[in-house]
Amino acid sequence: MSNISKPEKIPFGYLERQFEDIDPYLQDLKKVVVSTDLTLGKELTRFENAFAEEVSLKHVIGVASGTDAIMLALKIQGIGLGDEVITAANTFIATAGAIAMTGATPVFVDCEEGYVIDTDKIEAAITPKTKAIVPVHFTGNVADMDRVTEIAEKHGLIVVEDACQSILASIHNRPVGDWGSATCFSLHPLKNLNVWGDGGLIATNDDHLAEQLRLFRNHGLVDRDTVAFFGHNSRLDTLQAVIGNRLIPKLREITNRRIQIAQKFDDAFEQLDYVDVPTRRDGVRHVFHLYIIETDRRDELKEYLLQHNVSVKIHYPVPLHLQPASQNLGYKQGDFPVSEKQAARILTLPAHPYLRDDEVDRIIELMRSFR
Repeated sequence: MSNISKPEKIPFGYLERQFEDIDPYLQDLKKVVVSTDLTLGKELTRFENAFAEEVSLKHVIGVASGTDAIMLALKIQGIGLGDEVITAANTFIATAGAIAMTGATPVFVDCEEGYVIDTDKIEAAITPKTKAIVPVHFTGNVADMDRVTEIAEKHGLIVVEDACQSILASIHNRPVGDWGSATCFSLHPLKNLNVWGDGGLIATNDDHLAEQLRLFRNHGLVDRDTVAFFGHNSRLDTLQAVIGNRLIPKLREITNRRIQIAQKFDDAFEQLDYVDVPTRRDGVRHVFHLYIIETDRRDELKEYLLQHNVSVKIHYPVPLHLQPASQNLGYKQGDFPVSEKQAARILTLPAHPYLRDDEVDRIIELMRSFR
């Protein structure tokens, strides 16, 4: 029997490392619990203000999830039954689900090489029922927002940015969120800025829209006894905001570490003939919520890395238009060839900020040794 043991596992997730010392967080939580300031509390306001400063947007409204953020941002702007909303075919189900929850119909468009919506295909999807576009800044990349907004203005459409995976991403120093009427972020435990459960944020520079969203997330209540309109219950828990307040000072450091690891991977993998690394667009600050490569040998490579104790994932193996949930939308295999091709070739490697340098090097060496 061999005495050679497997090397330490390189995890895809990082929560155990991130919260190895949880006592400071628990002390913060204890203070808020004792204060009983648990709903729309001072800690939430502090977090919203701090986040607004980080993303260079005027207003931030904390809600229960990134999915709710998209749904509320669309619904408060009049999107509902009978409307159509355009989005990308390769995104996570939450984007399309949020559109559907407004009563509108999600309409898919293919993506381009960098996993963001192909803006050359948007106009062909517009019909008289189209009311909005939800471009997804997928993986931490940024959609071509100049082109998206040009199309939207031409056709009188609302733009709500899905930035759930792209906190601090930008194009030519212009941050995500600076184009749409509203922009939606997720604080899910696996996101670049995370909390201890679900959470979301809506950012906007529109004073009136911000006021309406604050009412909408809280039943439409102006005060305890006055209801402006029938609203929703989707408040970011103050306890989650406490976690966010402790983590947000580290956001830029964490983001820079992700970018640093991705650059090291890019430089190494461009030398491998079996790997395709997406082209990085000039001027885009890609924040790498996901680090994705493509290869025709995806399943072999995945098994190889798993055997060598490197955790990997696929985001996502089935495009939205081919999911059972989309059967009534009338799509079929072949409708979005780029999304379908990528779904068969993509592999996501761990690239989180809690990887050690030796673990990054080990992933590179394993990729080089794969035959």
